Amino acid sequence: MDENKEKKAEELEEELTAQEKESSNVENPQEEEAADDTSADNVEVEVVEECDPLELANKKIEELNDKYMRKVAEFDNYRKRTLKEKTELILNGGEKTITKILPIIDDMERAIANGKNTDDVATLREGMELIYKKFLKILEGEGVALVATVGEDFNTDYHEAIAMVPGMGDDKKGKVIDCVQTGYTLNGKVIRYAKVAVGQ
Repeated sequence: MDENKEKKAEELEEELTAQEKESSNVENPQEEEAADDTSADNVEVEVVEECDPLELANKKIEELNDKYMRKVAEFDNYRKRTLKEKTELILNGGEKTITKILPIIDDMERAIANGKNTDDVATLREGMELIYKKFLKILEGEGVALVATVGEDFNTDYHEAIAMVPGMGDDKKGKVIDCVQTGYTLNGKVIRYAKVAVGQ
């Protein structure tokens, strides 16, 4: 009897241990999923590692080369366009000023034609003075101004001394006595120095 009881007890223990193993497998499905996840990670890592770094580098080089070629083409077009605009500006930049000067030429032609029909010198002189003033007004509109000379202090920034006149007195020393050739500035920049005689 005792032997039968011991056998039954052993069989029961074996059944219990078997059931515990089965239940432990069912109760921990997360471990199985974790195991599956780790295997999936391994697959992904392998896929990333399978990408050839040389191919990636070549693709990057192609992209950069394409961008570079586009930039070169854009810059070349810009350079050609600006060169063309600059050439046109140089060739036709004076068109506006010349158009304003043309009426002066018309006035001079009329003055010459009328001068043949009159002997009145005063009338001719008056006509010439009007044309001269009109011409100066047009130049002033374009930013041209006369350099002040007679009675001004000699200034090498605007004047060019071509003669020194001695014995003019202390009040005339270093002053412009006479202007031989008028000087001009364009928008404040000297485009022709005034040739003057200076007191000594």
